[in-house]
Amino acid sequence: MTAPERPASVPTVDPGRWVFLSIVLDVVLVVLFTVIGRVSHGENLAFGGVVQTAWPFLVGTLLGWLVTAAWRRPLSLVRSGIPIWLLTVIVGMVLRVVSSQGIAVSFVVVATIVLGVFLLGWRAIVTPIARRSARRTARSR
Repeated sequence: MTAPERPASVPTVDPGRWVFLSIVLDVVLVVLFTVIGRVSHGENLAFGGVVQTAWPFLVGTLLGWLVTAAWRRPLSLVRSGIPIWLLTVIVGMVLRVVSSQGIAVSFVVVATIVLGVFLLGWRAIVTPIARRSARRTARSR
């Protein structure tokens, strides 16, 4: 059984164009989150320290990509963005506890908000731009 075809007037964003960029943006933003956190707490930015802080959240991000098959719709807020965000936070916090890095309620709140703004925000900005671009491309054909 095949999926119904979309009318020509409703262009879709080609996910293949966005998969690599989306993964890179998610990873960079998670690392940026950890760098901001380390700086705000007066910790050094040595590579090992950043990796130690970032790895639990990066595991959550990559798990989010796998669970949602985000490569099919990397720009989707609902099908990809929200689950990736939530898994990044939840898995990140669990792995921090398991690896004796610890968590505090205030940290969970801040991480949830900042990672939500980062992981959902870029998708909210890029998706309408990508759709406009797809429309222009469809019209020029």
